[in-house]
Amino acid sequence: MQLRRDWAIIRKHFNRNFSSNFHVSIASTDTEGMPTCTPIGTLFLNRDFTGFYFEKYPKSLPSSANDRNSVCVLSVNSRALFWLTALFRGGFRHYPGMKLYGLLGRRRPATEIEKSRLRKRMKVTAWTVGNRRLWGDMDMVRELTFNRVEPIELGDMTLNAS
Repeated sequence: MQLRRDWAIIRKHFNRNFSSNFHVSIASTDTEGMPTCTPIGTLFLNRDFTGFYFEKYPKSLPSSANDRNSVCVLSVNSRALFWLTALFRGGFRHYPGMKLYGLLGRRRPATEIEKSRLRKRMKVTAWTVGNRRLWGDMDMVRELTFNRVEPIELGDMTLNAS
């Protein structure tokens, strides 16, 4: 799989996987050089091999951006039916997960388009108190630029996956 050639497929995978567990994990190193993993529920992939997430809660990930800005974003499809179907078929039609490698970019105010994308994603729960508490005042985003993709391969189970 190649990042530029398969970007549309990669974006579909991330959207599908996100809908199964509502987050991705971003691995980075902290200011002491130790590995750390941050769950992010607001990652969006753009059409130009970039993305962004709303940065309100993460602590160690933003502090990594200054010195060690390399990251790996892991997205896994956690749907039970997806896995059971693959087990019965003897293989996956789609990769069960993907990793995107890239760089953390600058932190900046979110645009209206970015805020609109967040509202659209969260609209099912817009009426709840928890929605307003979690996502009501998301104003800052962190940019990401991707340079490599790696599908999660599981031997013979992913031989025919796309």
